[in-house]
Amino acid sequence: MKGTPWRIATAAMLAMLLAACGSGSPDGDATTADGGPAKRAGTAAAAEAAAEAPLPQIVTRDGRHALLVDGEPFLVLGAQVNNSSNWPAALEDVWPAIEVLKPNTVMVPVAWEQVEAEEGKFDFSFVDELLRQAREHDQRLVLLWFATWKNNGPNYAPKWVKLDNERFPRVVTADGRTLNSLSPHAQATLDADRKAFVELMKHLKTVDPQRTVIMVQPQNEPGTYGSVRDFSALAQKVFDGPVPDALVQKLGKPPGTWREVFGPDADEFFHAWHIAHFIDQVAAAGKEAYPLPMYINAALRGPFNPGQPGQYASGGPTDNVLDVYKAAAPHIDLLAPDIYMPEYTHYTTVLDRYSRPDNPLFVAETGNRPEYARYAFSALGEQAIGWSPFGIDYSRYSNYPLGAKHVNEETLESFALNYRILAPAARAIAKASFEGKVRGTAEQPGQAVQTLKIDDRWNMVVTYGVPQFWFQGEPPGNPEPIGRALVAQLGPDEFLVTGAHARINITAADPAVADRQIYEYVDEGTYRDGQWVFRRRWNGDQTDYGLNFASAPQLLRVKLATY
Repeated sequence: MKGTPWRIATAAMLAMLLAACGSGSPDGDATTADGGPAKRAGTAAAAEAAAEAPLPQIVTRDGRHALLVDGEPFLVLGAQVNNSSNWPAALEDVWPAIEVLKPNTVMVPVAWEQVEAEEGKFDFSFVDELLRQAREHDQRLVLLWFATWKNNGPNYAPKWVKLDNERFPRVVTADGRTLNSLSPHAQATLDADRKAFVELMKHLKTVDPQRTVIMVQPQNEPGTYGSVRDFSALAQKVFDGPVPDALVQKLGKPPGTWREVFGPDADEFFHAWHIAHFIDQVAAAGKEAYPLPMYINAALRGPFNPGQPGQYASGGPTDNVLDVYKAAAPHIDLLAPDIYMPEYTHYTTVLDRYSRPDNPLFVAETGNRPEYARYAFSALGEQAIGWSPFGIDYSRYSNYPLGAKHVNEETLESFALNYRILAPAARAIAKASFEGKVRGTAEQPGQAVQTLKIDDRWNMVVTYGVPQFWFQGEPPGNPEPIGRALVAQLGPDEFLVTGAHARINITAADPAVADRQIYEYVDEGTYRDGQWVFRRRWNGDQTDYGLNFASAPQLLRVKLATY
C-alpha cells in the first residue's frame, strides 16, 4: 500500500520538528522569552497535529460516491476474517492468508464481550494489538462491532447482557415464544450497547491518528429469524401508534398507524424501522466521539423468490426496506450487501439494487469459493467503493457450502489475481469511479460475448474462451465462468483496460467511425505512487486480435483515434 498515512505523518512531523529547531539556539534548542518550554510545547503540539492523517469520509456528488482515505478516493480491496479470528493468538492464522491474497484492507470483528466483559470495565487490548499488527503488515482496517445483533442474535454480547432477559428482553413471537434475538424496543439494551460503542470510538480516536481504521460496521447482519417482528407488549404498544413523520415523508405516505399506512407490509416495515433507528442512535453517538464512516451489512433475501420475512432476516436492510433504513438511519453512510449467491443473475441483480444515488455500493462480504472472484469486476462496473471475500484466514474453519471447503493458496489464487491486477491501479480506478467512468463485468455462463456501453462514443466488447491469437467461429466461453474485464475512462478516447481470461475490444458506437478507428497506442505498464510507469508498447500480434488477458496481471493504457 503506497503512501501509508503513518509514513506520511512521520515525514511531516519530522519536517516540522526540523523547521522549528532551525530557528532556535545553535545546539538546536528552541528558546522563548520565558526560557523555552512554551515554544517546545507548541512545537510538540504542532507535530502531534501533523501526525494525524485526514479523517476518512464518504462523499457523494451527482449521485456518485467515493470513500476518501488520505483525502483521495480509495478502493477497498478487502479480506474479512472468520468471526472468531478476533483474538490476539488467532491473528497468527490471519496474516499468512493475507500475505497470499494481498488486499489493502482487512475486516476484523470486535466483540462487545471482548471489550466490556464486566459492566462498566473496558478492555481494548485486542484493539491495540490488532492496530499494531495491521500497521506492521501495511494494512488498513474495517472494524465490525458484534453487539446487539450478530446474524440475528446477541451471542457476542457479554454474559451480563445475553443472560439477563428481564433487563435486556428478546423478541417475542405472535404466539408467545421467546427468540434469541434482542428487541430493538428495549431502552436498556440501546443504552448499554451505545455506551460500549462510544468507548470503542473514543479509544480509536486516541490511539489511531494514522487512520489505520477507515470504516466501522456497527452490528452485523441485523434482523430476526423466526418472526416478522417483536410482538411483546412493549412493541405492540408502539405498533398501534403512529408511523414516524420521517418515514411517511420519505415514502410519500399519508399519516396513520403502521397497519393503516403499510397494510400487509406493516409488520416488516415496523421491525426494520426500529432496528435501523436503534443502530442509528448507536452510530450517531459513536460518530460524535469519532466520526469515521459507518455502514450496516445485510443478510440478503433472494432477489427473485424471497420467501416470507422471518424466513430471511426480517427487519434487516434487505432490498425491500432500503428506503425505510434511509429514513430511519441518517447517520449510516451506506447499506452493504453480503452476497453468497454464485448465480450470475442473482449476484448482478443484488449489485444493481444496492448501487443507488443515495447508497454507495460496498460488497462487505462475499463467498470465498473461486467462482465468486470474478464478481469483483462486476461490482466495480456498478461503481463500487470496495469488495471483500469472507473467511480469509487459515483457522481451518469453512462455511461451506457458502464458501470453499478448504481455504488455502489454491482456493485464494483467483482472488489474489484480482488484487494483483487491481492494486496498482486502485487509486486511478477509484477516481474514475467517482466520475462514473468505470465499466466492469464478469463472465456469464452461456454468454460468450458481452457488450457494455462506455459512453455515447465507445462500447466495450468482451469475448470469453478464445485464444490470444487468431480465432474463427463462435466463441465457446471458458470451460468454467472465470472471465472478468474492466475499462476505466481516463480522458477523451483514452482508457485503462484490464481483465483476466477475456478478450476486450473497444469499438466505436458509430459504424462509420468504427471502420476508421485505430490504436494511437496500447501501452502496458503500472502505477507507482499514483504515476503511470511505462513498460512496453503493444502492437502487431498483441493487438491484431483484440486485447487479450490470461492470468498475468497486466494494465494497459489505450488511446483510440481515427484516420
